[in-house]
Amino acid sequence: MRLTMPTTVIEGTRITVMPFRDNAVLGTVSLPALLQLVPSPRREEDQKSLKAASGHVRQHAEIRAQVQRTLKSTGKGKNATSYAEYIAGGINGEFGDAWSLPPITFWHADDVAAVSDELVPGTGLRNITIAPGATVVAVDGETQLTAWHDLFDDPEKFGLGYEQLAAVRIPFEMYVGLSSADARQVFHDRNVLGVDVSKNLSMSMDQRDLATRLAHRVAEAVKVEVDGKLIPFSKLVNASKRQVGKTDPEVVTLSALRALVVASVYGRSGLNLSSATIHEEDLPAGTGSEVVERTIVPLLAGLITEHLECFTSRSAITAPAVIAGLGVAVHQTTPWADSLNGLHADDLRALLADIRWEREASYWDGIAAKTGTTGRLNFSGGVKDSGGRVADAILYPATESGQKIRGHRA
Repeated sequence: MRLTMPTTVIEGTRITVMPFRDNAVLGTVSLPALLQLVPSPRREEDQKSLKAASGHVRQHAEIRAQVQRTLKSTGKGKNATSYAEYIAGGINGEFGDAWSLPPITFWHADDVAAVSDELVPGTGLRNITIAPGATVVAVDGETQLTAWHDLFDDPEKFGLGYEQLAAVRIPFEMYVGLSSADARQVFHDRNVLGVDVSKNLSMSMDQRDLATRLAHRVAEAVKVEVDGKLIPFSKLVNASKRQVGKTDPEVVTLSALRALVVASVYGRSGLNLSSATIHEEDLPAGTGSEVVERTIVPLLAGLITEHLECFTSRSAITAPAVIAGLGVAVHQTTPWADSLNGLHADDLRALLADIRWEREASYWDGIAAKTGTTGRLNFSGGVKDSGGRVADAILYPATESGQKIRGHRA
């Protein structure tokens, strides 16, 4: 007896998708299915593993190399581990609803094995079947793809189980049937044409960063009268720039206000942490987020209120290095400061009372600013560069710099 071979059954991975171009679709896929469709970039770059791999895997690695950077040369391999930890935290509920992953962009080198009719007339929804061994490469989002492979290879390392991973669905977009040249162009456009988010704007959005949260709360706690109306000081804080422009309505940047917070919490060591993410476990010994918030928010809100005119006039107090140096002085009044250098609030108030906050070279040149060849005073010195000099001038009024910022030295 001879058996009749099937002629209409198409085997492969079937996925429900929504076309958005005649050669591109959007959809979601389970993690096990995804990892079957797209090999691990780590393994494809492991020469020992690659030598023992099947011809299909070696061919896939060759095609991937045409449209992707290597993990080792770009640092993506290291980033993938951090990405895996982030994903695991999201799956485990550590971030609540405040976590997100962008869709991975795939290139399916040939036509898909089969496309169904519309599942619901008029919607465009269809099933596509990806044949076993089809060449599917991530042209964007490969770090995330590597992270998913790392999670599935060793879920316990990241505090997960296979049951949790099996329930995950991953969003993707897929371009079908493009040439390798077109796929390279997609890679280029995704990685070059996009505008990166500035570090300051990114930091202002990071609500897991304790210093950013405290800076926002300080700004909300201060009230300012503008045109006869009381508004929160936060309306005068620019969250997206490193420096406030002449025509900007804001008077200080969020990054400068955050530097004030960090220096107030840590003192001088905070000058080197102004760009670092601050978590509760990073706080000084003997404190916690609640203690720090109860101390720092009213302390800094009161400080800004007392010097509100200096802030709204954009005096030197709003320059990053100056406000950070001020934070070092404020730190001495906190309960967790070194008792040998501790200050009472009235002592700090006395130290600040006669400081000349005007943006004039006679007070700030060589301490927080430099006078250029045109005679213009430039406060572009960073927190790390100048914050310590400012702190010394504030805390030690008898020194040359202390006398200078108080207008006592010619």
